[in-house]
Amino acid sequence: MEKFLEVLNTRRSIRKFLDHPVEKEKILKILEAGMNAPSAGNEQPWHFVVVTDRQKMLAMKEKHPYAAMLAEAAAAIAVVADPKLLKYPGPGQEMWIQDLSAATENILLAIHALGLGGVWLAVHPYEEREREIAKILEIPEGYRILNLIALGYPNQTPDTITRFKEERIHWEKW
Repeated sequence: MEKFLEVLNTRRSIRKFLDHPVEKEKILKILEAGMNAPSAGNEQPWHFVVVTDRQKMLAMKEKHPYAAMLAEAAAAIAVVADPKLLKYPGPGQEMWIQDLSAATENILLAIHALGLGGVWLAVHPYEEREREIAKILEIPEGYRILNLIALGYPNQTPDTITRFKEERIHWEKW
């Protein structure tokens, strides 16, 4: 339990990477962690596009204003929702955002636990960003991209900080 809490409390966004590829076995472990996330009604509406091709990484960097780190990251993972797997009508159709967010957090924790670094790059809700990344990755029309995760061997070690604020905890009422 202590080891898990250490991983949870020391994970930070990593934006600088060493020039070293990430082993396929590690990427598969990372994606297994993502697929073990909870989802509404156990929909599991996710697909993951793993990108290691440098030209595609650079093309995505050009279409995403906050993705400069893709130029040196070893890989990126596009976290994508499959609308055919959504069960709930009306507002429930938006549950994919929560489902893919849970998968993304599991992925980020697994990245850190494996000695790698990663950072969440928002794609949704920016329609143009979503459209351009979908084009680069040849994602079929109708699928939704929540984010990209840049990852690799870290070339930085951010300080561990605590974000715990007891004043934001309310017991029984506000």
